[in-house]
Amino acid sequence: MLIRSVAWAQSAPLSGDRPWQPPANTASAQIGKATQDQQTVIVPNHPYTLPELVDLAEQHNPTTRAAWQAARAQAGALQIAKSDLLPALTAVAMTNTTRDGVLFGDNFVRQTTGIYQPMLELNYLVLDFGGRRSQIEAARQQLLAADFDFNRALLDVLFETARRYYTLLNEAGQLDAAKDNLNNAETVRKATEARLAVGLATLPDALEARAAAAQANFTVQDTIGRVDIARGDLLSLLGASPASSLNVQPLADLSIPDKFEVNIDDALQRSLVQRPELGSQIATSEAARAEVRQARSSFLPQLVLQGEGGEFRSYGAQDQLPATYTGPKEEWNVTLNLRWEIFDGGRREGKLEQAHADERRAQAQFKQTRDDVENQVWAAYVSLRAAVYERRAADQLLQASQTSYDASLKSFQLGLRSTVDVVTAQRTLAQALSTDVSARTDLLTKLAYLAYRTGDLLQDASRKQHP
Repeated sequence: MLIRSVAWAQSAPLSGDRPWQPPANTASAQIGKATQDQQTVIVPNHPYTLPELVDLAEQHNPTTRAAWQAARAQAGALQIAKSDLLPALTAVAMTNTTRDGVLFGDNFVRQTTGIYQPMLELNYLVLDFGGRRSQIEAARQQLLAADFDFNRALLDVLFETARRYYTLLNEAGQLDAAKDNLNNAETVRKATEARLAVGLATLPDALEARAAAAQANFTVQDTIGRVDIARGDLLSLLGASPASSLNVQPLADLSIPDKFEVNIDDALQRSLVQRPELGSQIATSEAARAEVRQARSSFLPQLVLQGEGGEFRSYGAQDQLPATYTGPKEEWNVTLNLRWEIFDGGRREGKLEQAHADERRAQAQFKQTRDDVENQVWAAYVSLRAAVYERRAADQLLQASQTSYDASLKSFQLGLRSTVDVVTAQRTLAQALSTDVSARTDLLTKLAYLAYRTGDLLQDASRKQHP
């Protein structure tokens, strides 16, 4: 089977007008590989809160795990760089056997010789004028940058979890609003049908009410699909199957702030301290500066200590003569080399210029990142401020629309308003219900977005108590 799979893998498609057919065992292998890592367990009928969803995302989202492994790999690179400060000691055992013919008189006499030589070899770079130290510093800063990159990946997952959670709440709230609108539309339809039965309404009035009810029912069915899609998006982020059953804390249980109390100067200052991108850029700049020092050290000499010591044993035999053996004989050798590269065709100059360019690029990228962070915080601040005022306006709109609908329906039932008037009021109320839900979830999302842009989400996650 293995031979057959390799043969299939090395074969090109038979023609350009039909799909290539993989080996028979490929499908099962893909399914097994895709499902082995889905370990997120969703408890049925448990209303998950946002902190609980964040915990699941932190544990199971592959983005954070990949960034974590990248940081661990960089920690290994730092250990490798540090090892250059220590001598390298190697155990070597050499053995050799040789047989040839030696001319003795007018005959060639067969002779066999053998040696066995165990030894230890020592190599130690004594002096390189800071080259290794600079390499270690560069690796240390690169590890620091990798740690900040992990924090950035974690920050992204934290916000994305909150965003998808509020998206699901919005769609669920829209479904509740659509159902309320359907009930209102059915109330108007039944009232119109009752008036038509006694001759107080016309057939066009009844048709108008029926159409409004049908439209409301269509909106309900369409919103059900959007709820399922939003739930699948959130489950996918948690590392679970999108077909899993997930219940979340409803929007009605969440506290919606009605005041805007954010100091933009404090928010900007926190972002400069907390945003991991800035820390990563600073570490990258410091690593580039260390690489400049390492490149400069290549213009200076290196002092290398080399040594070897061990035993030497030999064996020899000739035809018709007794064998000889040389017992263990101690051997050692120590060499101190001073190596100074005088000319290399401009290679070191090129590396130094490249290191300088990397340093200047890192500095420019830090300045650009700082400007981007400040602009992102400002944009999030303005969006949150607008969301607070929009929430107040949406609440006023809902109250006014509900009052207008109730009055229109009562007047319609008394024969004082037409069907068109009450249907229009019902549709206005439906829009107000939808707008109110959107305004509430949008405000919560904008709050999370500002915390994301300032880095507050990361600080909240650091202070979180884990079992």
